[in-house]
Amino acid sequence: MGRRKSLRRWAVVCAALFLPIFMVLTGCSGFFPPIDNSGGGGTATGDYVYVANGSRSSIGGLSISTTTSTSTTGVTTSTGKLTSISGLPFAAGYVPQSMVVTPNNSFLYVGGTSAISLYIINANGTLSVPSTGAQQVVVFAPSMAVSPDGQWLIALDGITQQLDIFQINSSTGALTAAVGSPAVYTVPSGVWQPTSVKVSPNGALIFAALGTGGDAVFTFNTTTGLAVSNAYLPTGNVQTSDNGYAIDSTSSYLYIARSGVGGGVAVYTIGNGGTLTALTASPFAAGNGTFSLVMDSTGTYVYAANRLDGTISGYTIAPATATAQLSLTPLKGSPYTSGTSVQSLGLDNSGKYLLAAAVGGSPDLTMYSFDITVPGQLDPVTSIATDTDPAGASTIALTH
Repeated sequence: MGRRKSLRRWAVVCAALFLPIFMVLTGCSGFFPPIDNSGGGGTATGDYVYVANGSRSSIGGLSISTTTSTSTTGVTTSTGKLTSISGLPFAAGYVPQSMVVTPNNSFLYVGGTSAISLYIINANGTLSVPSTGAQQVVVFAPSMAVSPDGQWLIALDGITQQLDIFQINSSTGALTAAVGSPAVYTVPSGVWQPTSVKVSPNGALIFAALGTGGDAVFTFNTTTGLAVSNAYLPTGNVQTSDNGYAIDSTSSYLYIARSGVGGGVAVYTIGNGGTLTALTASPFAAGNGTFSLVMDSTGTYVYAANRLDGTISGYTIAPATATAQLSLTPLKGSPYTSGTSVQSLGLDNSGKYLLAAAVGGSPDLTMYSFDITVPGQLDPVTSIATDTDPAGASTIALTH
């Protein structure tokens, strides 16, 4: 226990040394500034994306909209648009690394190198600091997820092999440690690099991607917030890293963004207690440094961010009569050009657009639409700087 406390004190001073190998970092000092509250507190009513700018230690935010126009010949066209939210980006006073928006769009949690901070999302997308202050708990969380019911925040601890689980106050967003938290696990092989955590849509399981250390699987009780380490998936090679996830809506398949030897998109069936069984043809080829995944709103397509290529690979999910025979077929035009070191993907709440953040910039944030004639194909719509470059846009979180 003494060693763990010592490590946490060091993390509070400056935990940048512990960040996963793919993050861009600067400093770890400062305080939480007041933020515009002109929109009034409460649930966001629009379509918004928030961005963690690691190189600027700032939080950005943009409104997503569609502009429709009709030409003189009567042809109607629709164009996606990104517009900066009032007061954003703002200097956070720390290096933001992870982000998550609650299912009801009321709260944005941001994980820094030494704490998790809370911001209230106003109706117009602006952010407010709670009267008690933004900082909630002293935890270094490289990745966070919120349970589908919105009751629990799950933080993948960046210092100790555990999940830190907190109950969310539905009125204030304040965090309280769950009874039985933390949930401890063991990595028997590989190098431990905590990268991503995700809760299954049915709320019954939690998956933690640990780099070359493989994947830890937990059963989860959404009534009590109790998580129990129940299964472990090794990568099988110290040069193979598991980095991010997508899960289908029925919680039947786990898609893993895998880089290095045997990299690509690895797909597993999810059995009782989170037991994972690889599909016959898995992994499916992608670009270099596959880092994160997102599935479209229909569950028909899945997209992979290839960090070392600066591209996004897209696939049609082809079901089969036998569960293990499901396959991924590359989409026309895939891989699609994106920003340098693209590593975070998300879908907007309308289901019309896919957004991609690139930690290396050029550009920081790219928005794609889905082609109207070629199903699933990504068409670049617009791009934007999320702060003064180099911004280091490492993570995005979108309203639902």
